[in-house]
Amino acid sequence: MAKEITPRHQDYAQWYQDLVLRAGLADYSAVRGCMVIKPYGFAIWERMRDALDAMFKATGHQNAYFPLFIPKSFFSKEAAHVDGFAKECAVVTHYRLRTGSDGQIEVDPQAKLEEELIVRPTSETIIWNSYRDWIQSYRDLPLLINQWANVVRWEMRTRLFLRTTEFLWQEGHTAHATADEALVETRQMLDIYAHFAEKWMAMPVIKGIKTEQERFAGAVETFCIEALMQDGKALQAGTSHFLGQNFAKAFDVQFANAQGEREYVWATSWGVSTRLMGALIMAHSDDEGLVLPPVLAPVQVVIVPIYKGSDSIPVLTEACQQIAEECKALGLRVELDTEDHARPGWKFAQHELRGVPIRIALGLRDLQNGEVELARRDHRTKTQTTREGLGLHCKNLLDEIQEELYNKALSFRTAQTHRVDTKEEFLQKLNQGGLVMAHWDGTSATETAIKEATKATIRCIPLDTPDEAGTCVWSGQPSARRVVFAKAY
Repeated sequence: MAKEITPRHQDYAQWYQDLVLRAGLADYSAVRGCMVIKPYGFAIWERMRDALDAMFKATGHQNAYFPLFIPKSFFSKEAAHVDGFAKECAVVTHYRLRTGSDGQIEVDPQAKLEEELIVRPTSETIIWNSYRDWIQSYRDLPLLINQWANVVRWEMRTRLFLRTTEFLWQEGHTAHATADEALVETRQMLDIYAHFAEKWMAMPVIKGIKTEQERFAGAVETFCIEALMQDGKALQAGTSHFLGQNFAKAFDVQFANAQGEREYVWATSWGVSTRLMGALIMAHSDDEGLVLPPVLAPVQVVIVPIYKGSDSIPVLTEACQQIAEECKALGLRVELDTEDHARPGWKFAQHELRGVPIRIALGLRDLQNGEVELARRDHRTKTQTTREGLGLHCKNLLDEIQEELYNKALSFRTAQTHRVDTKEEFLQKLNQGGLVMAHWDGTSATETAIKEATKATIRCIPLDTPDEAGTCVWSGQPSARRVVFAKAY
């Protein structure tokens, strides 16, 4: 018998791992720290990818692809950038294998590269080396490029989807004639990420700015979206960086303006990754398995005929096929489960585990009464529903489920957000979990002290929170506004 899912309240980390494995989203790889994304997990990621890709293209961006390998010398050109990634880089030093004297395969010591290659941890350096040739005049700007790719960041402690040595992502890299244009781009992409998180993932997020200590290596400013998971920990769900002219100067990317004068371009970069899969799981799922927002569910409606003897198979199968066609005609993603080797209860549990939003069951009595049994995954409730207009009812119900999942997650975040004014309250609420809105004096010293003492970090300085004079909860020094503290993934 398959292993049961560990209850969330008992061991949240084990619950997450059990769910990912049992729902068939991903599996461990023979390569330490890497994962295999299984078809069902990849189907969810594809829906995420395709939705975001359409949003990027609607705002003028184009897709391209750049090499996986980056010459080591490129990383030396932007000091802050190389410092930020140096400890995470995988390095290629040789290009050939050979059979040794013992008959085993070994690295050929004669095949050492003249210059080591870094396996892409992020692509700013290789991309800006190309942009030097692509950008000559103001007529070449803005340059709006995105790539979907894999990256490698050597991790010692990994967790499926949330933190793996290799992961999938998109990274946008844009060049602009002015700082204002680049900042508009940075904020625009942040807004796209927030829109996707809230409207597609049904996951409320806080838009904010990272502190200098938490800023992306090589950026002038990092904007982010932060979400709260069910265990009270925060998760950074996406980032958008204003890079200023740092990479343009490092790679000598200049353009002739309308007056014929040479200027360095202004840059942005922005990205989200398969970490969003982890966020999706932890934002909504329960002890029975996945709970998926309908817009991202690979299967929105599953139809299960309840056979009673072989004579019932043809008539029930035909009726279920008619329901499936009715739903498909309305654009719904439907699966018809006609396998007769498993009992209905087992099938129901499997579809709950996979997070299918709506399950329809049809038996002979239901058929005679012109009804079906309809179950909602989010509530785990069942009702008898008339067969007439069933497709439209499912379509409307999916919209309702999408909205309710967002509202539930928002209510949870609201209940787990705490405004505190004293150090005692601050420590108490951090230990309880959730987001803590507290005054901070703006210094790295205080930020570091809090992190070392509590393991909590400043998740962001919220964009929609007004200035508010107060006193830092840690140092007692004057503070201009509250920031978001939390323990995080």
